[in-house]
Amino acid sequence: MPDSVRTTGPTDGSADPWVPSALEQERAAWRRSRARRSTAVAVVSTVAVVAVAVGLVVTSPGWPRVRTTFFSWDKAVDALPAVLDGLWLNIRVMLVCAVLIGLLGLTLAVMRTVRGPVAFPLRLFATAYVDLFRGLPLLLVLFLLGFGAPALRLSGLPSSALFWGCSALVLSYSAYVAEVFRAGIESIHPSQRAAARSLGLTYGQTLRHVVLPQAVRRVVPPLMNDLVSLQKDSGLIAVLGVIDAIRAAQIETARDFNFTPYVVAGALFVCLTIPMARYTDHIARKRGYAGVTGAL
Repeated sequence: MPDSVRTTGPTDGSADPWVPSALEQERAAWRRSRARRSTAVAVVSTVAVVAVAVGLVVTSPGWPRVRTTFFSWDKAVDALPAVLDGLWLNIRVMLVCAVLIGLLGLTLAVMRTVRGPVAFPLRLFATAYVDLFRGLPLLLVLFLLGFGAPALRLSGLPSSALFWGCSALVLSYSAYVAEVFRAGIESIHPSQRAAARSLGLTYGQTLRHVVLPQAVRRVVPPLMNDLVSLQKDSGLIAVLGVIDAIRAAQIETARDFNFTPYVVAGALFVCLTIPMARYTDHIARKRGYAGVTGAL
Protein backbone atom coordinates (compact mmCIF):
# COMPACT_ATOMS: atom_id res chain seq x y z
CA MET A 1 0.00 0.00 0.00
CA PRO A 2 1.48 3.41 -0.86
CA ASP A 3 2.25 5.71 2.06
CA SER A 4 0.53 8.68 0.45
CA VAL A 5 -2.12 9.41 -2.12
CA ARG A 6 -3.11 12.45 -4.09
CA THR A 7 -6.63 13.75 -4.15
CA THR A 8 -8.26 15.07 -7.23
CA GLY A 9 -6.52 18.32 -7.92
CA PRO A 10 -8.02 21.67 -8.73
CA THR A 11 -8.96 22.42 -12.30
CA ASP A 12 -6.86 25.59 -12.52
CA GLY A 13 -3.66 23.65 -13.23
CA SER A 14 -2.03 24.07 -9.80
CA ALA A 15 -0.26 21.16 -8.08
CA ASP A 16 -2.39 18.59 -6.28
CA PRO A 17 -2.22 18.75 -2.48
CA TRP A 18 -0.40 15.87 -0.77
CA VAL A 19 -2.53 13.80 1.61
CA PRO A 20 -0.96 11.10 3.81
CA SER A 21 -2.31 7.61 3.47
CA ALA A 22 -4.04 5.73 6.25
CA LEU A 23 -0.82 3.85 7.03
CA GLU A 24 1.18 7.06 7.30
CA GLN A 25 -1.48 8.56 9.56
CA GLU A 26 -1.29 5.48 11.81
CA ARG A 27 2.48 5.85 12.00
CA ALA A 28 2.20 9.53 12.91
CA ALA A 29 -0.38 8.77 15.58
CA TRP A 30 1.86 6.05 17.04
CA ARG A 31 4.83 8.44 17.14
CA ARG A 32 2.73 11.09 18.88
CA SER A 33 1.51 8.58 21.46
CA ARG A 34 5.08 7.44 22.14
CA ALA A 35 6.18 11.06 22.54
CA ARG A 36 3.35 11.76 25.00
CA ARG A 37 4.20 8.60 26.95
CA SER A 38 7.89 9.51 27.12
CA THR A 39 7.04 13.02 28.30
CA ALA A 40 4.71 11.69 30.98
CA VAL A 41 7.31 9.21 32.25
CA ALA A 42 9.97 11.94 32.34
CA VAL A 43 7.70 14.31 34.27
CA VAL A 44 6.64 11.67 36.78
CA SER A 45 10.20 10.46 37.40
CA THR A 46 11.49 14.00 37.79
CA VAL A 47 8.74 14.93 40.23
CA ALA A 48 9.38 11.76 42.20
CA VAL A 49 13.12 12.39 42.48
CA VAL A 50 12.62 16.05 43.46
CA ALA A 51 9.96 15.10 46.01
CA VAL A 52 12.25 12.53 47.62
CA ALA A 53 15.16 14.97 47.73
CA VAL A 54 13.03 17.74 49.23
CA GLY A 55 11.52 15.34 51.71
CA LEU A 56 14.93 14.20 52.91
CA VAL A 57 16.07 17.80 53.34
CA VAL A 58 13.02 19.22 55.12
CA THR A 59 12.73 16.24 57.48
CA SER A 60 16.38 16.35 58.55
CA PRO A 61 17.02 17.41 62.17
CA GLY A 62 18.99 20.52 61.22
CA TRP A 63 16.58 21.85 58.60
CA PRO A 64 14.88 24.50 60.82
CA ARG A 65 18.25 26.05 61.63
CA VAL A 66 19.39 25.89 58.01
CA ARG A 67 16.14 27.43 56.80
CA THR A 68 16.51 30.33 59.21
CA THR A 69 20.19 30.88 58.41
CA PHE A 70 20.20 30.43 54.63
CA PHE A 71 16.61 30.90 53.42
CA SER A 72 15.20 33.80 55.40
CA TRP A 73 12.72 35.65 53.20
CA ASP A 74 12.93 38.90 55.18
CA LYS A 75 16.73 38.89 55.01
CA ALA A 76 16.62 38.16 51.27
CA VAL A 77 14.34 41.13 50.65
CA ASP A 78 16.57 43.42 52.72
CA ALA A 79 19.76 42.30 50.97
CA LEU A 80 18.41 42.23 47.42
CA PRO A 81 18.98 45.94 46.52
CA ALA A 82 22.64 45.88 47.61
CA VAL A 83 23.31 42.56 45.87
CA LEU A 84 21.62 43.77 42.69
CA ASP A 85 23.75 46.89 42.69
CA GLY A 86 26.85 44.74 43.00
CA LEU A 87 25.61 42.42 40.26
CA TRP A 88 25.42 45.35 37.87
CA LEU A 89 29.15 45.83 38.43
CA ASN A 90 29.72 42.14 37.64
CA ILE A 91 27.81 42.52 34.38
CA ARG A 92 29.85 45.55 33.33
CA VAL A 93 33.09 43.77 34.21
CA MET A 94 32.02 40.76 32.18
CA LEU A 95 31.13 42.81 29.10
CA VAL A 96 34.33 44.89 29.11
CA CYS A 97 36.57 41.90 29.82
CA ALA A 98 34.86 39.79 27.15
CA VAL A 99 35.78 42.30 24.43
CA LEU A 100 39.38 42.61 25.63
CA ILE A 101 39.73 38.84 26.00
CA GLY A 102 38.47 38.28 22.47
CA LEU A 103 40.94 40.77 20.98
CA LEU A 104 43.93 39.55 23.00
CA GLY A 105 43.07 35.89 22.50
CA LEU A 106 42.75 36.30 18.74
CA THR A 107 46.07 38.17 18.60
CA LEU A 108 47.82 35.40 20.52
CA ALA A 109 46.28 32.74 18.30
CA VAL A 110 47.50 34.50 15.16
CA MET A 111 50.96 34.87 16.69
CA ARG A 112 51.08 31.14 17.44
CA THR A 113 50.01 30.14 13.93
CA VAL A 114 52.16 32.53 11.91
CA ARG A 115 54.76 30.62 9.89
CA GLY A 116 58.41 31.21 9.07
CA PRO A 117 61.62 31.42 11.10
CA VAL A 118 61.37 35.22 11.31
CA ALA A 119 58.17 34.88 13.35
CA PHE A 120 59.73 32.45 15.85
CA PRO A 121 59.96 35.10 18.63
CA LEU A 122 56.24 35.78 18.24
CA ARG A 123 55.40 32.09 18.43
CA LEU A 124 57.68 31.67 21.43
CA PHE A 125 56.11 34.61 23.28
CA ALA A 126 52.56 33.46 22.57
CA THR A 127 53.33 29.89 23.61
CA ALA A 128 55.01 30.99 26.85
CA TYR A 129 52.10 33.33 27.62
CA VAL A 130 49.51 30.61 27.11
CA ASP A 131 51.45 28.05 29.12
CA LEU A 132 52.00 30.49 31.99
CA PHE A 133 48.46 31.77 32.43
CA ARG A 134 46.83 28.41 31.81
CA GLY A 135 49.03 26.98 34.53
CA LEU A 136 48.36 29.69 37.13
CA PRO A 137 45.07 29.51 39.07
CA LEU A 138 42.89 32.54 38.42
CA LEU A 139 42.63 33.27 42.13
CA LEU A 140 46.41 33.39 42.40
CA VAL A 141 46.65 35.80 39.45
CA LEU A 142 44.08 38.01 41.16
CA PHE A 143 46.15 38.09 44.34
CA LEU A 144 49.42 38.74 42.52
CA LEU A 145 48.07 41.60 40.43
CA GLY A 146 45.54 43.01 42.87
CA PHE A 147 47.92 43.23 45.80
CA GLY A 148 51.35 43.19 44.14
CA ALA A 149 50.99 45.56 41.18
CA PRO A 150 49.68 48.58 43.16
CA ALA A 151 52.56 48.15 45.63
CA LEU A 152 55.03 48.84 42.79
CA ARG A 153 53.62 52.38 42.44
CA LEU A 154 54.24 52.46 38.71
CA SER A 155 53.58 55.87 37.24
CA GLY A 156 50.73 56.05 34.76
CA LEU A 157 48.97 52.92 36.00
CA PRO A 158 45.91 53.08 38.26
CA SER A 159 45.99 51.49 41.68
CA SER A 160 42.29 50.59 41.62
CA ALA A 161 41.49 47.05 42.71
CA LEU A 162 38.80 46.93 40.04
CA PHE A 163 41.33 47.69 37.31
CA TRP A 164 43.74 44.98 38.42
CA GLY A 165 40.93 42.51 38.98
CA CYS A 166 39.76 43.01 35.40
CA SER A 167 43.36 42.73 34.23
CA ALA A 168 43.71 39.36 35.94
CA LEU A 169 40.53 38.10 34.27
CA VAL A 170 41.69 39.28 30.86
CA LEU A 171 45.17 37.79 31.21
CA SER A 172 43.91 34.41 32.40
CA TYR A 173 40.97 33.97 30.06
CA SER A 174 42.81 35.20 26.99
CA ALA A 175 45.15 32.20 27.31
CA TYR A 176 42.21 29.80 27.05
CA VAL A 177 40.47 31.78 24.31
CA ALA A 178 43.71 31.90 22.32
CA GLU A 179 43.78 28.11 22.23
CA VAL A 180 40.18 28.03 21.07
CA PHE A 181 40.95 30.45 18.25
CA ARG A 182 44.12 28.54 17.36
CA ALA A 183 42.16 25.31 17.08
CA GLY A 184 39.72 27.05 14.73
CA ILE A 185 42.51 28.50 12.60
CA GLU A 186 44.33 25.20 12.29
CA SER A 187 41.09 23.40 11.39
CA ILE A 188 40.97 25.30 8.09
CA HIS A 189 42.35 23.05 5.36
CA PRO A 190 45.68 24.19 3.86
CA SER A 191 44.11 24.16 0.42
CA GLN A 192 42.10 27.22 1.47
CA ARG A 193 45.30 29.17 2.04
CA ALA A 194 46.87 27.84 -1.14
CA ALA A 195 43.84 28.81 -3.21
CA ALA A 196 43.80 32.31 -1.73
CA ARG A 197 47.51 32.82 -2.34
CA SER A 198 47.16 31.55 -5.91
CA LEU A 199 44.60 34.30 -6.50
CA GLY A 200 47.17 36.90 -5.50
CA LEU A 201 46.18 37.54 -1.88
CA THR A 202 48.95 38.29 0.57
CA TYR A 203 49.40 36.33 3.80
CA GLY A 204 47.57 39.00 5.76
CA GLN A 205 44.73 39.20 3.27
CA THR A 206 44.39 35.42 3.27
CA LEU A 207 44.22 35.37 7.03
CA ARG A 208 41.72 38.20 7.18
CA HIS A 209 39.36 37.30 4.33
CA VAL A 210 39.63 33.50 4.12
CA VAL A 211 40.94 31.85 7.28
CA LEU A 212 39.65 33.93 10.18
CA PRO A 213 36.00 34.22 9.04
CA GLN A 214 35.72 30.45 8.78
CA ALA A 215 37.69 29.81 11.97
CA VAL A 216 35.59 32.19 14.07
CA ARG A 217 32.34 30.62 12.88
CA ARG A 218 33.62 27.18 13.84
CA VAL A 219 34.58 28.11 17.39
CA VAL A 220 31.50 30.12 18.35
CA PRO A 221 30.09 27.43 20.73
CA PRO A 222 33.35 27.03 22.70
CA LEU A 223 33.69 30.81 22.91
CA MET A 224 30.15 31.08 24.24
CA ASN A 225 31.07 28.49 26.85
CA ASP A 226 34.01 30.64 27.94
CA LEU A 227 31.66 33.62 28.17
CA VAL A 228 29.37 31.64 30.49
CA SER A 229 32.36 30.79 32.67
CA LEU A 230 33.46 34.43 32.66
CA GLN A 231 30.04 35.46 33.96
CA LYS A 232 30.61 33.36 37.06
CA ASP A 233 34.29 34.12 37.57
CA SER A 234 33.69 37.86 37.45
CA GLY A 235 32.58 37.43 41.05
CA LEU A 236 36.13 36.50 42.07
CA ILE A 237 37.16 40.15 42.01
CA ALA A 238 35.43 40.35 45.39
CA VAL A 239 38.63 38.93 46.97
CA LEU A 240 40.31 42.27 46.19
CA GLY A 241 37.68 44.24 48.09
CA VAL A 242 35.64 45.32 45.06
CA ILE A 243 31.99 45.62 46.07
CA ASP A 244 30.35 43.37 43.53
CA ALA A 245 27.43 41.00 44.16
CA ILE A 246 29.46 38.58 46.27
CA ARG A 247 31.16 41.31 48.29
CA ALA A 248 27.82 43.03 48.85
CA ALA A 249 26.38 39.72 50.06
CA GLN A 250 29.34 39.34 52.41
CA ILE A 251 28.75 42.80 53.85
CA GLU A 252 25.05 42.06 54.38
CA THR A 253 25.89 38.72 55.98
CA ALA A 254 28.31 40.35 58.44
CA ARG A 255 25.49 42.43 59.92
CA ASP A 256 23.79 39.50 61.68
CA PHE A 257 25.66 36.41 60.43
CA ASN A 258 22.69 35.29 58.34
CA PHE A 259 23.93 33.71 55.09
CA THR A 260 20.80 34.32 53.04
CA PRO A 261 22.48 37.13 51.00
CA TYR A 262 24.92 34.54 49.61
CA VAL A 263 21.96 32.48 48.43
CA VAL A 264 20.47 35.60 46.83
CA ALA A 265 23.74 36.34 45.03
CA GLY A 266 23.99 32.74 43.85
CA ALA A 267 20.43 32.78 42.54
CA LEU A 268 21.09 35.99 40.59
CA PHE A 269 24.23 34.51 39.02
CA VAL A 270 22.28 31.41 38.04
CA CYS A 271 19.59 33.59 36.45
CA LEU A 272 22.33 35.16 34.32
CA THR A 273 24.16 31.97 33.47
CA ILE A 274 21.35 29.57 32.57
CA PRO A 275 19.93 31.64 29.65
CA MET A 276 23.42 32.04 28.21
CA ALA A 277 24.11 28.32 28.63
CA ARG A 278 20.88 27.37 26.87
CA TYR A 279 21.67 29.83 24.07
CA THR A 280 25.09 28.22 23.75
CA ASP A 281 23.47 24.80 23.44
CA HIS A 282 21.13 26.19 20.79
CA ILE A 283 24.03 27.52 18.74
CA ALA A 284 25.90 24.24 19.13
CA ARG A 285 22.92 22.22 17.88
CA LYS A 286 22.32 24.65 15.05
CA ARG A 287 25.92 24.40 13.87
CA GLY A 288 26.16 20.67 14.44
CA TYR A 289 28.52 20.76 17.41
CA ALA A 290 27.15 17.79 19.28
CA GLY A 291 28.75 17.44 22.67
CA VAL A 292 30.83 20.61 22.41
CA THR A 293 29.11 22.52 25.17
CA GLY A 294 28.85 21.58 28.81
CA ALA A 295 28.92 22.97 32.29
CA LEU A 296 32.21 24.48 33.38
